[in-house]
Amino acid sequence: MKNLNENLHPTSQAEFDFDSNLAPIQPNNLLPYDGCVEYLGKILTPKCADEYFNQLFEDICWQHDQAMIFGRCIQTKRKVAWYGNQQYSYTYSGIEKKAMLWTPVLLELKTIVEAQCAEQFNSCLLNLYHDGSEGMAWHSDGEKDLKPQGTIASLSLGASRRFLFKHKVSHEKIEIQLMHGSLLLMKGCTQSHWLHHLPTTKRNLDARINLTFRNIVKNVPSQFN
Repeated sequence: MKNLNENLHPTSQAEFDFDSNLAPIQPNNLLPYDGCVEYLGKILTPKCADEYFNQLFEDICWQHDQAMIFGRCIQTKRKVAWYGNQQYSYTYSGIEKKAMLWTPVLLELKTIVEAQCAEQFNSCLLNLYHDGSEGMAWHSDGEKDLKPQGTIASLSLGASRRFLFKHKVSHEKIEIQLMHGSLLLMKGCTQSHWLHHLPTTKRNLDARINLTFRNIVKNVPSQFN
């Protein structure tokens, strides 16, 4: 299994305040084939990242996630929240969710992320991991509601965590450490060929918030048409 943090371009490890005039980072593709994953490193200073983490932790309408497993509705320890331009419906793990409208803080972060990756997003799924005992099983974000081969931008706030990719056929694994205030981009056909996973750990870790900006293409409820 490859650990890619030590091979990152030095520029992507720099810490800086967000500035739309900064020269664009040119990260390498972390995947050897069948997709594109780019790690831009820290796009927020520690102070700025701390402030965003605290605001999101307190102000977001967090709810325990649910999943249908063998016909049973299971509630996870991890909490989630779903926001967007409109009240989009989004189905994953057999459960349909309705988006809430953007908060001012989420709109700020959306603008920052969009400037970094030259993309525009209409929704965001947030995950709150209270400690290292909470993680995410192997999966890919290939739901029919998502834009085909669309970019998913993942912003990490809080505790640094291991993050793994595994090829669906060869089972080759790639590992990276997601740092506080860092941005990861999953592009193109990545979801078709690779699974990703946030492993749990027995280490005593602080909370982590992950924001995954994406695009929903499914029709919104009729009152918004």
